[in-house]
Amino acid sequence: MIHSTYDAAIIGGGLAGLSAAIQIAQAGKSVVLIERKTYPHHKVCGEYVSNEVLPFLASLGVDIPSLAPAQISRLWISSRKGTSLHQALDLGGFGISRYVLDNYLYMKALSHGGQFRLNERVESVIYDAAQNVHHISLLGGDTIQARVVIGAFGKRSNLDKALNRKFFRLRSPYVGIKYHKLLPDFPRDTVALHNFSRGYCGVNAIEEDKVCVCYLTRRENLLAYKGIPAMEENILYKNPLLKHIFESGENLYDKPEVINEISFEPKPAIEDHILMAGDAAGLITPLCGNGMALAFHSSKLAAESALLFLEGKVNRQEMERAYTADW
Repeated sequence: MIHSTYDAAIIGGGLAGLSAAIQIAQAGKSVVLIERKTYPHHKVCGEYVSNEVLPFLASLGVDIPSLAPAQISRLWISSRKGTSLHQALDLGGFGISRYVLDNYLYMKALSHGGQFRLNERVESVIYDAAQNVHHISLLGGDTIQARVVIGAFGKRSNLDKALNRKFFRLRSPYVGIKYHKLLPDFPRDTVALHNFSRGYCGVNAIEEDKVCVCYLTRRENLLAYKGIPAMEENILYKNPLLKHIFESGENLYDKPEVINEISFEPKPAIEDHILMAGDAAGLITPLCGNGMALAFHSSKLAAESALLFLEGKVNRQEMERAYTADW
């Protein structure tokens, strides 16, 4: 059955999806966001955001200082053996957990009239050319109809398989692992990138004296030592700076957040008339440290393109062509 009809539906409630929902709701259009979890929740993420996005977030009424993030102005890079380089970051950034930031954006979208379907999974999205709308089937049996769909469902999803996206058929060797720790001796104005064999670990302060420790590695590291603790001890600890980080302080949850099959293959910005945003539209290469900012950038482009269509200023073909070029 048709559960509801909206101007826009957004699949995935990360940074790109939430900020797109805020923009569309602020413009007075009906929007629903479908997310497989509830808020707040943890996600594998480096949790460093470049200050370049602050003007955009301010335009959405997002008050980042109210979240008391860590203010970051320095970069620290180390080699596998711990040899270090320190450098000022002219633009700088801030450290904030996804647990706090995503929940804040969720509340902001609600305040503007955005609708949410939480704890829901999308089974399929079918574009109806005759009616010029999308039919979104949820796993529980409901169907949502929307004039525009934005796909913001992250790095890898069952919906990628349903859409037969090329990258999904290619195995990826990359694994992401994240902890939150209390590390009193870690400098709160610094983002560190500590290297190890077949990977690197990003470390930076976030809110409330916490530190995010998030690393990217290859599957063969895990397989060689049959588990995360043994791998860390035998590979990451060879960098003495990482050894100190992992052996110091206090872990704030029992086990790390883990994500497998992180793909850096190219992904089209449009799939079956869905505007892809955030990681669903492609990941930047490792060590760039700007993924969260680019999620916001792509949401701005997607929402602006969708609004031009919803306001009758462009047709669907023009919207898709412009979004692809802009992205």
